[in-house]
Amino acid sequence: MNFSKWIGAALGWSFGGPIGAIIGMALGGLMDAFSDRKDLESVFRQGQQGRTYRSRATQPQTRSGDFEVSLLVLASIVIKADGKQDQRELDFVRQQFLHMYGKERANHAFQLFKNINKQEIPVQQVCLQIRQMMDHPSRLQLLHFLFGIAKADGHVTEAEVNKIYTISGYLGIRAIDYESIKAMFYNSSDNAYKILEIEKSASVTEIKAAYRKMAKKYHPDRVIHLGKEHQHGAEEKFRQVQEAYEQLQKERGF
Repeated sequence: MNFSKWIGAALGWSFGGPIGAIIGMALGGLMDAFSDRKDLESVFRQGQQGRTYRSRATQPQTRSGDFEVSLLVLASIVIKADGKQDQRELDFVRQQFLHMYGKERANHAFQLFKNINKQEIPVQQVCLQIRQMMDHPSRLQLLHFLFGIAKADGHVTEAEVNKIYTISGYLGIRAIDYESIKAMFYNSSDNAYKILEIEKSASVTEIKAAYRKMAKKYHPDRVIHLGKEHQHGAEEKFRQVQEAYEQLQKERGF
């Protein structure tokens, strides 16, 4: 698979709006490095034509390529949140892409990512485009991935947390959902309750109801449309919900 064919397959709605501008600039920096420059230019010109925002009433189902590009852009924002780029975070992004996409596609994605990473990203505009075009379960999956990047160096800084919180708000993710996913990356006595989105005073009946609700919300089938390559992250969220419930079962003895 050459680069132009990959980029053509990967990009859907992202050629419109601010993300389209970011990808266009990133592609411009890559064209000279590839023999199929004319193909790349053709793909980008075709992508620019007719790519417009759609109303929420006609919100399409998120495709794997759209999710992938959103990951590239948002990952760049989080990695630069604390004013430095830790190699462990860059390695985490590369390893995640290798795991999800395989060597060739991951290499293409990371080449694009490095050029995106050189740009100043308009956070609010990018997030609002993603919010408009991407379904809610996919946005939750994005948030989980971003915390994974921040935790890759073993410590989530306050600047990174603040940046992810800002992104979450712009993406239209509720604070309680944000806290649930955030709790999956911390160790504290009340994490299980936060993951299940309940208070420590919750009754056993409320805990059971919360588990059923969260298991449904984070079930991997909710993002099956993203393709098999993104199922691992979804399965990880689902596993953490199960572990939170099992922890409370032991603590409460039910």
